[in-house]
Amino acid sequence: MSSENDAEASHLVGLVSDTHGLVRAELHEALEGVELILHAGDVGGDDVLDELATIAPVEAVYGNTDTPGHPRLARAIVRTVGGVCIHVSHGHELGSPTPARLLAAYPADVLVYGHTHRPLITRADGRLVVNPGAAGPRRFDLVPSVALLTIAGDSVDARIVPLNV
Repeated sequence: MSSENDAEASHLVGLVSDTHGLVRAELHEALEGVELILHAGDVGGDDVLDELATIAPVEAVYGNTDTPGHPRLARAIVRTVGGVCIHVSHGHELGSPTPARLLAAYPADVLVYGHTHRPLITRADGRLVVNPGAAGPRRFDLVPSVALLTIAGDSVDARIVPLNV
């Protein structure tokens, strides 16, 4: 993996949330080539983390259905990749998470959250807010999805990747 301070290199980070114990086969293809996976909670157990780790190193936070204090799940992650500060939390700590609430609560360049199961990418004041959607069991008539975060120099972009069901 490239140095975290190497702002000249291009970085591809997989963003996942709300697996709820299920790792779909399509997730492997969707995250092919990522150097890191950030999981925004409601993981659903160590089996999910172990399976994701076959793709790339994984860092994960706990969601409202996970056990706080689990040794492999943090309350929040603040990580710098390619000179870009990324904050990951589930979002439930803010009640009903919205981009405005996340932007007010956390100072990072990129804010990643889950909880709502609704994929979303929005920009505000030069910052990026991303909800990759729910990668696990299909709920609320939403298509399961993940997101890819691309960091290249001063450019930070994200895109939602639907998982075929």
